[in-house]
Amino acid sequence: MPALCRDCLTQFKTGPRCPKCRGPRVIEHPELFSLSIAHMDCDAFYASVEKRDNPELRNRPVIIGSRHPRSVVSTACYIARIKGVRSAMPMFQALKLCPDAAVVPGRMEVYAEASRDIRKLMDELTPSIEPLSLDEAFLDMTGTEKLHHAPPAVMLAQLLKRMEDEIGLSGSIGLSHNKFLAKIASDLDKPRGFSVIGKAETDSFLRDKPVRMIWGVGKAMQISLEAAGIRNFDDLLRWDRKDLGARFGSMGDRLWHLARGQDVRRVSANAPVKSISKETTFSTDTSDLAVLDGYIFRLAEQVSARAKAKGQAGRIVTLKLKRADHTQLSRRISLYDPTQMADRIYRTARGLMAQVGDEGPYRLIGVGISDLSLAETADLSHDLLDQDATKRAAAERATDKIRAKFGRDAIRKGRALR
Repeated sequence: MPALCRDCLTQFKTGPRCPKCRGPRVIEHPELFSLSIAHMDCDAFYASVEKRDNPELRNRPVIIGSRHPRSVVSTACYIARIKGVRSAMPMFQALKLCPDAAVVPGRMEVYAEASRDIRKLMDELTPSIEPLSLDEAFLDMTGTEKLHHAPPAVMLAQLLKRMEDEIGLSGSIGLSHNKFLAKIASDLDKPRGFSVIGKAETDSFLRDKPVRMIWGVGKAMQISLEAAGIRNFDDLLRWDRKDLGARFGSMGDRLWHLARGQDVRRVSANAPVKSISKETTFSTDTSDLAVLDGYIFRLAEQVSARAKAKGQAGRIVTLKLKRADHTQLSRRISLYDPTQMADRIYRTARGLMAQVGDEGPYRLIGVGISDLSLAETADLSHDLLDQDATKRAAAERATDKIRAKFGRDAIRKGRALR
């Protein structure tokens, strides 16, 4: 059976230990050297960056977030996860489970830099990389064996080794024959894992697995599936394709294919971003329109900054609100042409807020844009009823230039201080 040492990258036939370095970190699989679709997922990425940069945290449980009682966990290291801490968990609950945890505020600029360093290593392997976030990506290694004079599995093991040696961060690889299975595989042996799901074993591997393993099946979808008697892949296989489509729409057709391990999606290096949004949870529930207005403005500025950095604009503006009882309100409107301007996003979202009326108090607010396009198509029309719109747009462009030169805090508007 083909085998690979993850420590020294020696290829050999089979065995529990590497014949060269005697290391135990060995991968064995009949299809190890013939599969080429991979998913790389960093291990507890944000927390790992903090531990790398602060050795005092190395053996401590680390939670990324704020100690504010209304905040939620961004992510946590594996020590904290063993004690039950999970992403999106209320911070007060996380600290009850793990009172000795170090709570560290996130440093997105540092995480983004680490992500770029990892991306450079991946770029050396293949041009077919589809990032999903800062810390995970699909890689299509098809046809790269001639270039690297080694099978994809060897180069992927080398990628993980270089990440640890050169960047100080670890990751896990899932290797299979399609994206769906590669993503499942990457989560089977974390941290520092390397798992393989071959074509021959696809049916037997999936058969008794829970449907929550399917990417995109969240809690709400799980409840709907359970109401139909579907808890695992075996249950899905008993359903006719037409019946699944009638019950669950387009998701039903997708479930029918995934139940059989079928996924024809390609690894797309240019997969489009569908939306840009930001949201925040209040420390205290509020219905105060002046406070809400300040948050809408700050969120609009953050959404605008991301859109400008990506060279994108959105034609649909969305306002999201969550009440104290966690019920959610959402309002959206389509603009005549796309925008990336903070002023226009803010004024549109503020108008949506007026439509909601007094249905608070609210515990969360979010602003976003979608139906994205290139910035060249943005803000071409002028509102004839708002004669000052052009002046405000020019002022915003000038503000952007000053901030680019002197920093984000070089100019701050009074509304943002509310």
